Amino acid sequence: MTDKIQLTEEEWRARLGPERYHILRQAGTERAFTGEYEQNKAEGMYYCAGCGAPLFSSKTKYNSGSGWPSYYEPVAGDAVEELRDGSHGMVRTEVRCAKCEGHLGHVFPDGPQPTGLRYCINSASLDFKPEE
Repeated sequence: MTDKIQLTEEEWRARLGPERYHILRQAGTERAFTGEYEQNKAEGMYYCAGCGAPLFSSKTKYNSGSGWPSYYEPVAGDAVEELRDGSHGMVRTEVRCAKCEGHLGHVFPDGPQPTGLRYCINSASLDFKPEE
């Protein structure tokens, strides 16, 4: 992964807009089944909406039934960072963009093979570019 992107909170607010700022910079969550990419079946690449780093391929996307886009692995091992999240009275593993440290969602150990993982990601933290 390349160097980290560091902006002031004012720069992030201007760059992202209210919804994306809330999710990416304040670890917010969109409501289940409301995200733009939850039902997207097109082939292509999902990028961080905060910095443009490639995060997930459509080849690893699957319908988990959770209400959020789900993937069984990131596009590269160093594309995301995983951190312990003890918020809301639960212990989960938070997923962040490795380049800008934007909150993406959480990862759970109940996904399909070959990894057994479910990266449950907010649509608002992503930009999708279809294959040409």
